[in-house]
Amino acid sequence: MVETARNQSLVNYGEIAPLAGLDLDSQEDRNTLGRLLGEISTFEHSQRRPMLSAVVVYLDANAPGPGFYKLARELGLLAGHDPVSELEFYIRELRSVYATWRT
Repeated sequence: MVETARNQSLVNYGEIAPLAGLDLDSQEDRNTLGRLLGEISTFEHSQRRPMLSAVVVYLDANAPGPGFYKLARELGLLAGHDPVSELEFYIRELRSVYATWRT
C-alpha cells in the first residue's frame, strides 16, 4: 500500500486480497481483510500519519468501504455520518496519505 500511496494511485480490494492470501468470495476472508486494513490504519494513526488504507477502494466506487469510515469515527477523525462528510473526509485523508508517502 505504501507503493500505491507513493505512486498517488489506488488499489481495489480484489487486487489486494490475494496479496494477503485471501479470497473475497469468502465472508471470513473479507472480514479478515477489513481487520488487517483497520490494524494498518490504526498503527499509522498511532504514528501520527493518515489512514494508509485510504488507497484501498471498491472497484466500482473508487472509495473505501464502510469499515474505513467506522474506524475513522473510532479514531476521532470523522464526526459526521452523512455521505457528504464522509466524502470530504476521504478526499482530505487520501491527499494526506499521498503527501505523507511522496518520495
